Amino acid sequence: MTETRWLDDEEMLAWLALASLFIKLPAALDRQLQRDAGLSHFEYQVLAGLSQAPDWTLRMSDLAKFTEGQLPRLSQVAARLEKRGWLTRMADPTDGRFTLGTLTEAGMAKLVETAPSHVSTVRRLVFDSLSPEQVGQLRDIARHIVDAVEGD
Repeated sequence: MTETRWLDDEEMLAWLALASLFIKLPAALDRQLQRDAGLSHFEYQVLAGLSQAPDWTLRMSDLAKFTEGQLPRLSQVAARLEKRGWLTRMADPTDGRFTLGTLTEAGMAKLVETAPSHVSTVRRLVFDSLSPEQVGQLRDIARHIVDAVEGD
């Protein structure tokens, strides 16, 4: 058994700040989207992911990867978005084992209506207090952490 490599003081301070960020930023984004658009951050990510896909369509399994969500959760959210007329689902005609999710015109309109206030919030909470150099550092740090998580 290997000995535990405890965090030093600087690492502990960085970890506590990062852990706080994990809790506070998603909550703030959810509050803004609920207040301004009646959407959760996850619902917004679903609409945004579809808007970036060719023909606004993705296999639900690919959309789950994009949103970092599990298929059961995505299915529940997709059902809510379908009821609102913002998404449709159908069997993949090339492989019936898969389901396709497609953003509707109304869903795109909702996204276009919602995006400006959401981007303003992201800019205010994340980018406005950072220098261009810090933005690059944030990107690089985030990529390193994501790579470590995906490699785990």
